[in-house]
Amino acid sequence: MEVFFTFIQSIPWWGWILIILCLVAIRDVFFNKRHTISHNFPIVGHFRYALESIGPEIRQYFVANNREELPFNRIERGWVYASSKKENNYEGFGTDRDIYLHQHIFIKNCMIPFQPSENHPSKKDKTFLPCAKVMGSYNKRRKPYRPASVINISAMSFGSLSAKAVESLNLGVKGCDAYHNTGEGGLSPYHSNGGDVVFHFGTGYFGVRGKDGNFSMDKMKELVQNNPFVRAIEIKLSQGAKPGKGGVLPGSKITPEIAEIRGVEIGKDVLSPSAHTAFSTVPELLEFIEDIAEETGLPVGIKAAIGKTEQWEVLAKLMKETDRGPDFITIDGGEGGTGAAPPSFADHVSLPWVYGFTAIYKIFQKYELTDRIVFIGSGKLGFPAKAAMAFAMGIDCINVAREAMMSIGCIQAQICHTNKCPTGIATQSMWLQSGINIPLKADRLAQYFKTFRKEFVEITHASGYEHPCQFTMQDVDLNVDDGELTKTLETSFKYSKTPVPFSGMQSLKDCMYLGGHSKQVEA
Repeated sequence: MEVFFTFIQSIPWWGWILIILCLVAIRDVFFNKRHTISHNFPIVGHFRYALESIGPEIRQYFVANNREELPFNRIERGWVYASSKKENNYEGFGTDRDIYLHQHIFIKNCMIPFQPSENHPSKKDKTFLPCAKVMGSYNKRRKPYRPASVINISAMSFGSLSAKAVESLNLGVKGCDAYHNTGEGGLSPYHSNGGDVVFHFGTGYFGVRGKDGNFSMDKMKELVQNNPFVRAIEIKLSQGAKPGKGGVLPGSKITPEIAEIRGVEIGKDVLSPSAHTAFSTVPELLEFIEDIAEETGLPVGIKAAIGKTEQWEVLAKLMKETDRGPDFITIDGGEGGTGAAPPSFADHVSLPWVYGFTAIYKIFQKYELTDRIVFIGSGKLGFPAKAAMAFAMGIDCINVAREAMMSIGCIQAQICHTNKCPTGIATQSMWLQSGINIPLKADRLAQYFKTFRKEFVEITHASGYEHPCQFTMQDVDLNVDDGELTKTLETSFKYSKTPVPFSGMQSLKDCMYLGGHSKQVEA
């Protein structure tokens, strides 16, 4: 035995390396039945898999240019990061974007911009930018709600995101008077830190789910009664990443806490049904909306990614005939989001936001319903220029998901579905979450929203308007083709936005339904 240990100790360090490589080679050639490359090229073949695993990072940081990456390029990510940290978010030496590319946006500025008076709300607070419409006003809901911010957090559930990420987002919206959409994972304690909340549910009815797995009105009433910071309710019909497929939460992300909140089993993939059980026709959907609004007193809206429009036509016709219907409609783009989805769905099912919204807005405009609905856009709109285009097309608010995630540290690793998010944002790993400093991240979300609103106000004033709701489709041009370089939005999409009633920023500031500071009388 002593001789053996003496022999072991006599082996140099490079000898151990050779022994390990020989063992790997033997394993590759004689025992590996799964990977052809490492079998045919022992040892060397492993470098291929190692390089493939870090391919996205290599392309992101060393290969792709500033404007080349998807879903968000380096310039877009850099602007969000700098804005959230109060750093310099300007560009020097002119734009590096090819402004002659198809669908490039041109916002028309005025010779003499809008000049706010000394006592104007925008003069006192450069980030003040509430929604020009009140949710639930037309339908006379008992608790109408005017969002205090035109930019808000889109539906991202606790489960898809980590506890610390959700808490950071909620504290962040509290600091900038925005609202926080819960996503379909139910209302968690991390949504309950003082920010306004829009409660969102889908086909799984998490948070308002009965023992049979179906929708429970009693649980909905209890949730609203016990959580007065819930300002509106959103019913998810479909979402951009996977319309018609239902939600997917991998079993690796299901912790005991998530299982309790959602009412599901630990460790098993949560596959929400593709369709609702509470309704199966458009008239039944309309009744469902009205029942929830009547029982809770809150504005109720719907969210959907857009494909076929025949049923939307039926909904608009019913709304016109019955004088009832959703208080707000969120149109999600086929650009996708944080949710896990098969590439076939993420890449090909449902229309991009501009086409989907155009189709729906035209329908509701035809039936003269646009003034009663708050239109919300969701689909990579978290940048002032894109927001200006969206408002010119008829949007009243925008919801952001991935942009909000970037403001609290997301690096676009694109592994949200694996539970291995390196920033701790889209994972349930306690170790990975430990790097999230909640007060710091909350401040960064708030600062991103404030910077967005400030720059959006500045673009609006440069165009001669007081509020973005005044943008028309004549105010924005798009590059179309080489023969006719630009066309207005009106010419491109063949409709003209319905003017939004607006009597000045001061009237919005004085509104009793503004944000979480409302003077509403609870029903």
